[in-house]
Amino acid sequence: MRIYHLKLVITGLLTFLAIVICFSLSAGQYDLGFMQVVAWGFHQLGIPVLNDLSITPQQEAVLLYIRAPRTVVGLLVGAGLAASGAVLQGLFSNPLADPGIIGVSSGATLGAVTAICLGINAVSMFGLPLFAFVGAITAVSLTIGLSARNGRIPVLTLLLAGVVVGMLFSAITAALLTVMDDHKVQQYLFWTIGSLDYRRWEHVLMGVVPISMGIIIMLLMARHLNILALGEAEAKAVGMPVAKYRLILLAVAALTTASSVCISGSIGFVGLIIPHMMRILVGPNHRHLLPASILAGAVFLVFCDSIGRTILTNTEINVGIMTAVLGTPYFLYLLRRHTDLK
Repeated sequence: MRIYHLKLVITGLLTFLAIVICFSLSAGQYDLGFMQVVAWGFHQLGIPVLNDLSITPQQEAVLLYIRAPRTVVGLLVGAGLAASGAVLQGLFSNPLADPGIIGVSSGATLGAVTAICLGINAVSMFGLPLFAFVGAITAVSLTIGLSARNGRIPVLTLLLAGVVVGMLFSAITAALLTVMDDHKVQQYLFWTIGSLDYRRWEHVLMGVVPISMGIIIMLLMARHLNILALGEAEAKAVGMPVAKYRLILLAVAALTTASSVCISGSIGFVGLIIPHMMRILVGPNHRHLLPASILAGAVFLVFCDSIGRTILTNTEINVGIMTAVLGTPYFLYLLRRHTDLK
């Protein structure tokens, strides 16, 4: 694609990102206007404009300690899920692939249910995310271990192994739910639909390093992903150790997704629809697709969370519900289009 078109897309995404951040910081039950947030932002940058829209100390406390960490978590999770989805779609050469296909979601869910069942989440705020992360990594490791053959990781075998591991972990989760009381089941349901409620700066610290490092590694490996996306035979023809790079990219995508899920719960559709939409805009070159997907994923998730906080009076709709509501029609379109092409 032409470079000016890419610059136009990236500029547009950055503009939308700035708008949705201000929207997110102003959205909620506590009175804080959009332009007040804009004015506050300019003042933090040392630009004295819109002085008549200054905010009170109480409003600033709400902004800094309630809405800002929630917004940052949304940015991190949206970027991480979208980048992981783009990588997996490239590896599998399938626009319908998403991070859940290798067992991340089912593993994280089992880990979270285990923490709730044991009461660990009541002892420490880090208990449930830690168990969810361990569960996700365990599921992915099992998936890769089952699919590896003689130093190779066949794509079809990996997909089948992911389905089997997901079914196994889902069955164990269902078994645990049958012995849990109603209160613990409600905690599980709250976590499994995905939410950014009550996120604090501690959650940001938990996710910022692994998610950021995963995104950086994926960006650095965009050229290798381009070669792998051409097919195994083509990659071997240029001397690339296919199994090695496929394993590295799988591991990085899994770690990034697991880190995202452990601080936000299970949020669907971001890793599925965002990379596909950006592929239409910027093309299949992952050196362009990954940056665009990262920005678009952050914009989409924060926008969905903000809409969920404002669409109804005196109540909020969890971001996992909003992404499903907005993402399902596009997923059905993808499914129909993918079927028609065959």
